[in-house]
Amino acid sequence: MNYMNFNVLTLIMELIGTIAFASSGAMLAIQKEMDLFGVCVLGVTTSVGGGMIRDLLLGIIPPGMFRKPIYTSVAILTSILLFFIIYTRRNIKNKKIAEAYNKIMMVFDTVGLGIFTVVGIHAGRKEGYEQIFLLIFLGVITGVGGGLLRDMMAQEMPYILTKHIYACASISGAAVCVMSDSLLGDFWSMTVGMTVVMLVRFLATRYRWNLPKIRNSSGHDQ
Repeated sequence: MNYMNFNVLTLIMELIGTIAFASSGAMLAIQKEMDLFGVCVLGVTTSVGGGMIRDLLLGIIPPGMFRKPIYTSVAILTSILLFFIIYTRRNIKNKKIAEAYNKIMMVFDTVGLGIFTVVGIHAGRKEGYEQIFLLIFLGVITGVGGGLLRDMMAQEMPYILTKHIYACASISGAAVCVMSDSLLGDFWSMTVGMTVVMLVRFLATRYRWNLPKIRNSSGHDQ
């Protein structure tokens, strides 16, 4: 695969991840009854927040979200579109909508997590870094950073600390992506790594896999 085609595919992956994470952030903001501005802020934060943290760690100043506003613009448009789709229906509190919310959030988060995990590794390699631990860390922080900021801004317990092997799925996919690069090359190692992230997430959700946790005296989760 030539360099130009690889860059185009990477851009497409990044845009899909941006739409997925922006939808995730916007959905949470709508559930929290934020106004249109709040919905856009949470959508943008979720979609580009992880990449911003990664760029700051790499010393890329200003971060890519400011140098390439296409990602922020797509996140804003996605958030506005989702807001008005739900606003015009006026049924956000409908029981069926409430039941579907967690499933929609899981799908959006899983797609975004898989894409941005491998995109973060690719960004580190573009800057000339090859250290395994660093690349895995960059992938994970790119994947989970936006969601972490989203949950903190919405005053929610961070999703990565409580739900279905979330960060662990990112770590697993990042490790596969980094370790398989010399054998498969950039594109296929990213594809395999992204697939591993999504597969682990879906399986964890389907079979309710969670890491051990200490429950309080009443028997409920903290």
